[in-house]
This record gives sequence, C-alpha cells and structure tokens, in this order.
Amino acid sequence: MAKFTLQQAADVLAVKQVVYEWGDELDLHNGLSMRATDCLADDVRYNVGGQWREGLEAVEAFYKGRAEAMRAGAGLMTMRHIITSLRVTFDDADHAKVGYLLVFFAALGDGPFDKYCDPLAVADVKMECRRDEDGEWRITLFDSGQIFKRG
Repeated sequence: MAKFTLQQAADVLAVKQVVYEWGDELDLHNGLSMRATDCLADDVRYNVGGQWREGLEAVEAFYKGRAEAMRAGAGLMTMRHIITSLRVTFDDADHAKVGYLLVFFAALGDGPFDKYCDPLAVADVKMECRRDEDGEWRITLFDSGQIFKRG
C-alpha cells in the first residue's frame, strides 16, 4: 500500500503531469516541440531508436532526424501513447522513479483511421524525474523494454 505525505502526494501529481506532457508532445508534435514542453531536463539520458541519447539536444536531434526521414518517405505517423499502471516512488524529496505500462499505436497519415490497427508495441517504461532549482519536475531518464511488437 502506497503511503505518501501531503507533499509527496502533490509531487506524485506533478510527476504524473510531466509524464503525460511528454506523451502528448510525442502524440501531437512527433517530438518536434520537446523543448517547448519543458518536460525533459537538459541532462536527460534517453533510450530511443535502440540507442542512448545524452542530453536534450541529442533527443531533439533524434526526433528531428526521424521526422525528416519519415517526410522523405511515406510521411509522418499519427501516434498515441497510452500510459497506464503508473507508479511513482521517491528516492528523496527531489528525485522520483516512475514505472508504467505503455501501449503504443501508430499509423501513417492523419486520422481518424477507419481500418483496424493493433498496437505497435507494449512496453514496460522506466523514467526518473528530478525537481530542478526552479521547482519544476523534469524527466532525467527514459528507458523502455518492449514486451510485444507488431510484426
């Protein structure tokens, strides 16, 4: 049973919100406005595309490069990240660990889509978040392991 102080309960909500902002950024902008959402720390460690990216600039470069490659090919995808079973634990007052199950859908083009679409992947996600000097929580680590992948 999770027991939190009132401050920790408020922090759980703030941490959840930053995770949801991250998901919305990917879903609505393909990761191209990541800096504008202010959900990633400048020193984030981020595992995406099968490779670790160190720092916000490296994450931005990945999403920019992916979007350029998609535009040059079949076009941008519409994505939806469904975040469920989210759990938050605290290492200390300013550092949290987050775990959740991610169900990920993606299809080429703009929705709404009327054809059946299985999830592209189901993954266990691990994040770490930090409350920075400005009082805002930001993601400092993103890592995931896919359990199921669409063939």
